[in-house]
Amino acid sequence: MSKIPPHIIDTIMQTARIEEVIGEFVHLKKRGSNYMGLSPFTDEKTPSFSVSPSKQIFKCFSTGKGGTVVSFLMEKEHFSYPEALKWLANKYNIELPEEREPTAEEIAQQTEKDSLFIINEFAKNHFHTNLIQSEEGRAIGLSYFEERGFRRDIIEKFQLGYSINESEDFTKAALAKGYKIEFLEKVGLTKSKDDRHFDFFRGRVMFPIQSISGRVLGFGGRTLFTDKKIAKYFNSPESPVYNKSEILYGLYHSKGDIVKYDECFLCEGYTDVISMYQAGIHNVVSSSGTSLTKEQVRLVKRYTPNITILYDGDAAGIKASFRGIDLILEEGMNVKVVLFPDGEDPDSYSKRVSAQELENYIKEHKQDFITFKASILLSEGENDPLKRAELIREIIHSVSIMPEAITRQVYSQEISKKFDIDENLIASELLRQRKQHVSKQLQEPEINELPPDIPYGNAPTPPPLQLETVKNKAYEKELMRLLLKYWRYPVLVPSPENPSETNRTSVLELVHHELSEEEMTFEEPVCNKIYQIMVDGLNEKIFHEASFFLHHEDQEIVRFVTDIETEKNEISPNWLIQHMIHTKAETDDLYATILGVLYHFKFNKVKERVEWFQKEIERVASEENSETLILELLRDKKHWDNARKTLAEALGISII
Repeated sequence: MSKIPPHIIDTIMQTARIEEVIGEFVHLKKRGSNYMGLSPFTDEKTPSFSVSPSKQIFKCFSTGKGGTVVSFLMEKEHFSYPEALKWLANKYNIELPEEREPTAEEIAQQTEKDSLFIINEFAKNHFHTNLIQSEEGRAIGLSYFEERGFRRDIIEKFQLGYSINESEDFTKAALAKGYKIEFLEKVGLTKSKDDRHFDFFRGRVMFPIQSISGRVLGFGGRTLFTDKKIAKYFNSPESPVYNKSEILYGLYHSKGDIVKYDECFLCEGYTDVISMYQAGIHNVVSSSGTSLTKEQVRLVKRYTPNITILYDGDAAGIKASFRGIDLILEEGMNVKVVLFPDGEDPDSYSKRVSAQELENYIKEHKQDFITFKASILLSEGENDPLKRAELIREIIHSVSIMPEAITRQVYSQEISKKFDIDENLIASELLRQRKQHVSKQLQEPEINELPPDIPYGNAPTPPPLQLETVKNKAYEKELMRLLLKYWRYPVLVPSPENPSETNRTSVLELVHHELSEEEMTFEEPVCNKIYQIMVDGLNEKIFHEASFFLHHEDQEIVRFVTDIETEKNEISPNWLIQHMIHTKAETDDLYATILGVLYHFKFNKVKERVEWFQKEIERVASEENSETLILELLRDKKHWDNARKTLAEALGISII
């Protein structure tokens, strides 16, 4: 897209609410003035992901990632910087400059992932246009959806489509737009044989599969032919943008309601989700006909700890899904089950009854997993003692994988009451199975003692900024923190001509003067980038606040400033004592605070130069006719020796 003007970027950043945006991806809970949630970037059981509405930044203490709302979208959804801004502009109805469709040449210059996303978006629009506007699409695809009872507004919302039943309809249209055949093949929209190309989904109604932010990752296609040799559903193959085990169909539309109602309904297919949504139950997703995966469970966990699985009356299918229940329990989540009447599924039942009747049925027929599992398994061998014992062991297994000891204890008591078995016997079997489960997790053949359970609910406190005594990186970071926080604060500097008089200057001007004197700068690349922007601004009489850098296109700068903002905003007292910088607070005597850090910064730089000159003198001494060069090196080394002594005296450091 075309470059977004700076004033519109400012409007986007001022309008966007980080807690609102991230809340669409992560289940956040208020904690003081901030929000906490489980990291969307790694698997964790204790929330360490913090969002600050006042600073408009996030920090993930598990992975170290942090930044603004734009940084989050770039990390989570793999957006480019302009794409993240465009997403926010769309969300908050901010008008952007007109953009044109990218040319084939421009597409070729983008990364592979970007190209695949663009192709999928084009395909979604192509299939939807076919459905609504083409004669074949209306006669076959649209009539099918309408016969299934889907309203036009729902068809539009889920961007349902139709692939014309011709071998190359879509492929020809895509190639005419300049899209590369290898990318069409990579996302599974086109298949090739010899020199022939043909559409993978031809003659099927299409269900776009979207990411949490609405990007098209792949498609599901249902055939309308009755030929049993033709697979009823085709799904896009795995690609760089589509991993079916990590995707839940409908989550893009449902995530807000999942958070709102603190519950997620889990169905099996695309039409189940669409029908439930049309009936007014919006907090619903589907595993798209595949077995539930750990990644999908964790995806739901970002929004709610409560999952209710909606099953149809197929007993064989239900029994096969017990593994999915165990995956949910293993993640420490709460699982309920609703079984629809024989011959019914969420799609058919939601169309047969009113919205209120559907809601009432779900409420009245929710079962905990013990009751549900027992009713299914007991029906197979209620009078067989061996089968009954096996059933109880299977239910105990489900309890043994729960991560919380209290929850296991409660369910242990429940099993004891339900099956009238001594609680000690249940506890003994539970301990045995728990050991088996943990030994498998730890990849050890056997364990005698269980490790303590992982505590829930208490977020770890991030460690304070620790400055090391010899690493310039620490001094550079601390000096940059002070610059970002106090750059325009006034300080009174003793006049060089008359020390009894003072000159008024800013912190930035003071630091710039001190570093320029010895031609010093920051070695850390990100610190140097920020410093050069500051100095350029100083020359133009433009002074940049920390918020300017938080909104910068360079995400390395954004992450650095976010880290500064989320760390303790005072120098470590131990560090102050260690380096004999005597100040009650940074602003009590800002000049002394700045000089203390600045002189340590310069002292280490000068020390490095002295050591370099010493090594160079030793190297040159072995060469012939090097007397003149050695004298020059000694003269320069003496200059830096004197500078080092001066700085050491100012810092109260004794040097040999």
